[in-house]
Amino acid sequence: MLERYQLVQTPQRLELHDTHDPKVGAVYVDFVEGKAQHRRKFGGGKGQDIAKAIGLHKFKHPHVIDATAGLGRESFVLATLGCTVTLLERSPIVHALLADGLKRALASDDSEAVDIASRMTLYLADAHVWLGAMPVNDVPDVVYLDPMFPERQKSALVQKEMRFFHEVVGADEDSDALLELACQHAKRRVVVKRPRHAPELEGCKPAFVIAGKAVRYDVYLGKAAT
Repeated sequence: MLERYQLVQTPQRLELHDTHDPKVGAVYVDFVEGKAQHRRKFGGGKGQDIAKAIGLHKFKHPHVIDATAGLGRESFVLATLGCTVTLLERSPIVHALLADGLKRALASDDSEAVDIASRMTLYLADAHVWLGAMPVNDVPDVVYLDPMFPERQKSALVQKEMRFFHEVVGADEDSDALLELACQHAKRRVVVKRPRHAPELEGCKPAFVIAGKAVRYDVYLGKAAT
């Protein structure tokens, strides 16, 4: 299946192409234009559900570890809202796309995008290993988890990206163990993004839930909050 998908360096950016179905278009990371630009300008600021779940009404400029970074959309939103974000991504292919997107954002003429991207630090790492080896005095305020789940949205873009994640990256079958580890290492909160009607990870009841129409955020309290 990996032969089907190829990383291609175009004059504009690094892209992932589906060689079996080129009509679906490329997957890439863009923190300057398109949806990222629209969301940072019109996304709702600290009134967004993710901001409430992270606790931005309580904590000023928290350090967040996005332990399942994916294409970095939530990390970018959190950095837009003033968080310092450490992105962990264990797939070399996804990491390459993210690294390219961050590099282009930092080199762009958009000073706001440069400022946001400067608050994002990316590592090619398995979150289980990273969190387990973290020094006690370096624990984050919040660990954010967004384990992969099947999307039901019908837009071509979502279908394209979800097909890529399922076939190239695979399922997050160890997300239950990651929740337990995150709760041991987060200072204030662990936030888990889930489909609205999906069961909790590990069957573990959260302290509280911020629910939207399609997704919800299960919030578990960290060491300093318990």
